[in-house]
Amino acid sequence: MKIISILNHKGGTGKTTSTANIGAGLARLNKKTLLIDIDPQANLTEGLGLINTEKSIYDSIKDDKYKTPLPIVEISEFLHLVPSSLDLLGAELELVSRSKRESILEKLIHGININYDYIIIDCPPAMGLLTLNALVPSTTVLVPLEAEFYAYKGIDRLINIIENVQFNFNPELAIGGVFITKCNSQRILTDSIKTSVKKYFGEKLFDTSIRVNVALAEAPVSGQNIFDYSPTSNGAIDYGNLVDEILMKI
Repeated sequence: MKIISILNHKGGTGKTTSTANIGAGLARLNKKTLLIDIDPQANLTEGLGLINTEKSIYDSIKDDKYKTPLPIVEISEFLHLVPSSLDLLGAELELVSRSKRESILEKLIHGININYDYIIIDCPPAMGLLTLNALVPSTTVLVPLEAEFYAYKGIDRLINIIENVQFNFNPELAIGGVFITKCNSQRILTDSIKTSVKKYFGEKLFDTSIRVNVALAEAPVSGQNIFDYSPTSNGAIDYGNLVDEILMKI
C-alpha cells in the first residue's frame, strides 16, 4: 500500500484534477484507491459530485479523542473518497494547540490503510498544518508543474519543506515524480519549460505530460472523472499514460 500526496504550493497547477484522475485511473485497473481531500476549497469533493456532504474530514480532524473515523464515500467499486468542506478553513488555528498536531491524519489513516492499494491526498496550495498532516503519513510526493514561465518559482522552498518533513517526521518520504500539466505543443515556451524542469529534476520528471484539454475542465462540472466523462479525449489518454508510468516507476 502506498500513500501519495499530490502537492504544489501554487494554485492552478492541475493538482486537484490530477488527484481525481490518477485515482480514477488506478481504480479502472482494479486498484483499490482512497482519495483524501484535505484542501478547504473542497474542489476534489465537489468535482466528484459531492455537494454539502453530511460529514467531512473536518469532523474527524477536530475530534481530539480520535473517536470520529474518517467518513468514506464510495464513488465506484474501486474508488472511495474522504470528502472535505469549507469548515476545514478554521482547522489550522484549531490544531495549533493540539498535541502531535502534525500526526493527526496519520492516526486517522491507521487501520483503514490495509483496505487499499493506494491512498492519494489532495493537498492545499499552502504549506501549513494541513499539508504537513498529509506529508507525515505519505510514502511519496507527486508534483504537478504548469507549463508556464513561473512554473517552478519557489520550488526550492517546496523541496526544502519536503526535506524538513523527511528529517523531522518521516524519513520514508520521497519525491516520486514531477509531471507537466496544461501543455500546448504549439507553444515554443512549453518545450523550454520541459527542458528547464528536466535539468532541475532529472529522472524525476515523468515522460508523460498532460495536454490542455477542454474536457478536463468540463468533467468536474458534471461531477465526473475524465475517463467517465470523455474516455476518448486527450485528457483521458494523457492521464491513462500517467497512471501507467506511476505504476511502473513508483
